[in-house]
Amino acid sequence: MTHRPDTQAVHAGREDFVSLGVHASPIDLSSTYPVPDLDEGVASIDALAAGDATAANPIYARLYNPTVARYESALASLEGVDAAIAFASGMAAVTAILMAAKIKCPDKSNVVAVRPLYGGTDHLLASGLTGWDMKWATPETVSELVDEQTALVWVETPANPTLQLVDIAAVCKAAGDVAVVVDNTFATPILQNPAKLGASMVLHSGTKYLGGHGDVLSGLVACNEDWAAPIRQVRILTGAVLHPLGAFLLHRAMPTLPLRVRKAQENAIELVEFLDKHAAVSEVFYPGHGDNDPTGLVGTQMAGPGGILAFEVGSYKVAARVLAKVKVFTSAVSLGATDSLIQHPAGLTHRIVSEEARKGAGITDGLMRISVGIEDVADLIDDLSQALS
Repeated sequence: MTHRPDTQAVHAGREDFVSLGVHASPIDLSSTYPVPDLDEGVASIDALAAGDATAANPIYARLYNPTVARYESALASLEGVDAAIAFASGMAAVTAILMAAKIKCPDKSNVVAVRPLYGGTDHLLASGLTGWDMKWATPETVSELVDEQTALVWVETPANPTLQLVDIAAVCKAAGDVAVVVDNTFATPILQNPAKLGASMVLHSGTKYLGGHGDVLSGLVACNEDWAAPIRQVRILTGAVLHPLGAFLLHRAMPTLPLRVRKAQENAIELVEFLDKHAAVSEVFYPGHGDNDPTGLVGTQMAGPGGILAFEVGSYKVAARVLAKVKVFTSAVSLGATDSLIQHPAGLTHRIVSEEARKGAGITDGLMRISVGIEDVADLIDDLSQALS
């Protein structure tokens, strides 16, 4: 039976709890596992090294961990795909996809990506470290830039930090047979399911909404088994595994994910209304607001506009003053926690992106980004009001 998202968030990954006789997820901290049957051990090594999800014997924690596997199963359920692969950070997941594409597409040479992207992803793609030639596209030029040498098309929607929306189905159509990676960190599986629109891989910085409490670093790739196997191979080879305690925290946070996302979204909508009228703010960026959704993706591709917004205050000097004056908001990078965070993308999260690329993506010195939390929205409005005064 397929349940609705709110029910899946509570029950996914807990299918074996009754047989185990537990009500909370057990944490397996073993670094190694006994191998009493050598033939079984050899077969297990071969299976896991080939990218299989499980084997008769887990052998070693870098190859498999049951606590991590439970959370992977839960996230795959929410995203509507076969599998999920968990990593020690979002950037480890990004790197693994790019390396797995070398396994899957050894004769290809380039990756097409749509800016803006998270600063770390942009920097890694532009650096050349992973051996791919880069083609930077707009959503409208993807079809022109994809060729027989393209291994991946990479998009983020809503985009970090301008909240630009990308029509996933349209990009997948433009990409043809080329695999499309969609960073779904801002939307979460509660508001958007890229795989159902044709994406081959769905990327999450699990540090953000999936963890939800600012206490776990993680990255996830949700996909079907044809991509899951080479991504697991990369994880084994590079060792960028998620610690079981991190998987436990992610799994514990999942039942409240729908509640947290919707409360943050309610608050964000009210903050947008406030900022829209404030004399110190020249523009507000939010899905479905103003020019941020020209093709009507909120309500179709996305179930709602989400809990992230950005706004323009005109200069670095004003932005710095606002950050120094907030009291309820925390001036900090990251997003998706229960408390509200405010930061300056050009100076922090996207500082490592070239100035030309930043400006081309609309990341100005006066742009500020807010991750709206679940506080009383009246207190958030009061805090921004005094900070902007």
